[in-house]
Amino acid sequence: KRVPPFGKWDPAFYLEAIARQAIIAAIPRPKQEKRPTIPTANLFVCWTTVESEDDARSIANALIDERIAACVQIDGPIESIYNWEGKRCSSTEYRLSIKVLEDQLEATRKRVQNLHSYDTPQWIEVEVAKVKEKYLIWVQEASNFRCFHQKEPI
Repeated sequence: KRVPPFGKWDPAFYLEAIARQAIIAAIPRPKQEKRPTIPTANLFVCWTTVESEDDARSIANALIDERIAACVQIDGPIESIYNWEGKRCSSTEYRLSIKVLEDQLEATRKRVQNLHSYDTPQWIEVEVAKVKEKYLIWVQEASNFRCFHQKEPI
């Protein structure tokens, strides 16, 4: 490499630099493989409580069998303390944590409401702010995300 003297114009130096850039640009480069694009979907976690373990299993199995949700976790027994119709109540319940994609939220709400034994069931849904890509792919596959079109359970 030649360095032009400070403050002096050296046309040869600039011509060499341009020639080097042209040679580098002409070198064939291997094509980089494009990563497959992953369908994006918003993941939600929904919670409800039921009065028995059998009710919890019934709702969980229906959501999984119908591929509405990817996963339903059952916690319990838990104790709930609340006011109902003017009275202090305490009951043993089971909590369901439902992992569902946004495009299945309405179906999940309706299915849980149809299967639920309470007049006013707890229903809380929260959009997940961050999720590992690998887990989101699994959720999409497990819940029959529209891009996967899987009909049979995994």
